[in-house]
Amino acid sequence: MQISNIPFGTTDWSSIEPTEHQGERGLAFWRTQHFGSIRVRFVEYTPGYLADHWCVKGHILLCTEGELLTELADGRKFTLSAGMSYQVADNAEPHRSSTVVGAKLFVVD
Repeated sequence: MQISNIPFGTTDWSSIEPTEHQGERGLAFWRTQHFGSIRVRFVEYTPGYLADHWCVKGHILLCTEGELLTELADGRKFTLSAGMSYQVADNAEPHRSSTVVGAKLFVVD
């Protein structure tokens, strides 16, 4: 990732209107900022959330609250709790997110 032509700035995530995204179960709320080709999001999954698709987009993801289960298409599963992160490249390993208790995430892609 090349980060260029972005002046210093701050983001008050509470001032960004969330967009609602329906999962197979539950909801995701995204607060999104774009900095050139880089998308940065603060995401909240409701308890019981299950994504409605297998994602092939690359991300760097930090779990800030709750617990996130990430399943890879090959069957491997990873559980992130607050303070844990994962990273995956574009088109590397299809993955799908779910949570029993809910989760808040900071995502850069």
